[in-house]
Amino acid sequence: MNDSKKAYIAGGCFWGMEDLFRVRPGVTDTEVGYIGGENENPTYRNHPGHAEGLEITYDPNETSFRELLNFFFRIHDPTTIDRQGNDIGSSYRSAIFYQNAEEKNDAEEMIQIVNDSKRWKGTVATTLEPYTTFWAAEPEHQDYLVRNPNGYTCHFERFSESYI
Repeated sequence: MNDSKKAYIAGGCFWGMEDLFRVRPGVTDTEVGYIGGENENPTYRNHPGHAEGLEITYDPNETSFRELLNFFFRIHDPTTIDRQGNDIGSSYRSAIFYQNAEEKNDAEEMIQIVNDSKRWKGTVATTLEPYTTFWAAEPEHQDYLVRNPNGYTCHFERFSESYI
């Protein structure tokens, strides 16, 4: 019996997000792609309105959506609008794509916890967007930093302490 679940997030360039999530306890698979935009079958060169997103497949017996969000808010700056590191534009926005009311509630609670922590200079700008369709990115973008270990990333664990 397969009990796996999927979560959908965006927080800047998808390469760095994938590289850090792939090794998290309970995460069984990751895939980079495009989500939340205007066109079908988006590509790296044509994805208007889409965020560079991450599909996380996880075992809910080993981790939870809330624990994934806890890590998400520690590996990117959720207070910047349409920007992470050198990457600027709506493709690089911080977003959580919730699939149901429970995920939306968990995301709202995590945002409040992150804001209350005062770890960041600003307030969380992460958007909550209903899940629509996740479009897998081209093969050259999958597992990019595994294949290119010196490739660009602006993601790293900024806080080792958990929010929850």
